[in-house]
Amino acid sequence: MQPRNTWPDILITSLLIALPILALGWATGQFWPTVAFLLGAALAWNIANLLWLETWLRRGGRAEPPDVRGLWGVIFDQLYRRRKRHEHRVHRLRQLLERYRDSARAMPDAVVVLNDDLRIEWVNTMACQLLGLDWPRDEGQRITHLLRHPEFLQFMERARESLARVTVPSPLDDERQLELRMLPYGDAQYLLLARDTTHLHRLEVMRRDFIANVSHELRTPLTVLYGVTETLEEELQEQPELARSVQMLREQSERMKLLVDDLLLLSRLETGETTGPQDWFNPFPMLQKLTEEARVLSGTEGHQFVLDADPALEFLGNPNELRSACANLLFNAVKYTPGGTRVTLRWQADADGARLSVEDTGPGIASHHLSRLTERFYRVDAGRTQSRGGTGLGLAIVKHVLARHDGHLSIESEVGRGSRFTCLFPLGRTRPVEAPPATVE
Repeated sequence: MQPRNTWPDILITSLLIALPILALGWATGQFWPTVAFLLGAALAWNIANLLWLETWLRRGGRAEPPDVRGLWGVIFDQLYRRRKRHEHRVHRLRQLLERYRDSARAMPDAVVVLNDDLRIEWVNTMACQLLGLDWPRDEGQRITHLLRHPEFLQFMERARESLARVTVPSPLDDERQLELRMLPYGDAQYLLLARDTTHLHRLEVMRRDFIANVSHELRTPLTVLYGVTETLEEELQEQPELARSVQMLREQSERMKLLVDDLLLLSRLETGETTGPQDWFNPFPMLQKLTEEARVLSGTEGHQFVLDADPALEFLGNPNELRSACANLLFNAVKYTPGGTRVTLRWQADADGARLSVEDTGPGIASHHLSRLTERFYRVDAGRTQSRGGTGLGLAIVKHVLARHDGHLSIESEVGRGSRFTCLFPLGRTRPVEAPPATVE
């Protein structure tokens, strides 16, 4: 609330005091000496109050102000009130900050407050337990000087540009796995969050090992079974009633073999096992070959294939993994779209990055399925997938291949108008070549 204007009262009081004295001086013939006396008294009174004000402020202004009348009394009172309001606000802010810090201390996750230079401003108790930090000794230290794991250092280089996350061992215990994220907030400040995911990591490792071991053990008997069914199929060609059963047995063993192969590949991708080095190569010949293979797979279905690829664009990656991802997308378009559908394979780059896309004019996919298409064994139409021989792992493989190449998968589809699956890569993974290869007819 704005204080009342006291100037009218002060002027009236001053006139009531000065006018009678001036009148007396006029009546006695001492008017100008009286005026000089009044001015001197006013000056002395103001100097005395200035001294009191300076002394009061120098002592902090926290004590009760001097009991002064008039304008100086109003000044002392207003300064004292403002000082009290400021102290009250500071006290409330301190309490609020302490409550926030108490809540951050109680969090089961590690919390580290960093400034724009990645120097530590505050940490909670869990940060000391999980990350090995020491508060307040580490205040002002760069986080990258204290945590030196190579993956963490790479994560911090790009964390300010993207909301990425990384899983690294705890600096206190290599058996403990931590998931770290960094979130921007306020004015060029960051929150580094760390969560203990050891139990989830162990469950994931158990799952991967189980799938890999079972798939590996199944591979040999399935190969034998597939070979025996081929032999029996040749021997029983003259017995149609048995040949049909053997043919079904061969088809199902072939489907099981494809499933095992996909499970083994997916297991290698998930565990980070390398399937070969990453190097610069030109995908154009590979895309031409895949288009021919897709045409053979289509057979009598009569799909129309269009290859729109830049023959002078190289890619930094693993050729086998990229081929696997592209083949899954292209062959899925052949398997799950009706005959006569146009399938377009594109490989282009622009200022935003490189794009490898497969587009079809098939029946499309309902929007509620799109977010789950990359899940293992997720099927839009289970009966149709089984009849086409799909394993339900193709898009999961694509997702993991792209993650190993700093890319991601974008899926666009509209029922009745077709679908587009696009692999998006950063521009740094592409470069032009001086002499593009000759086109193979």
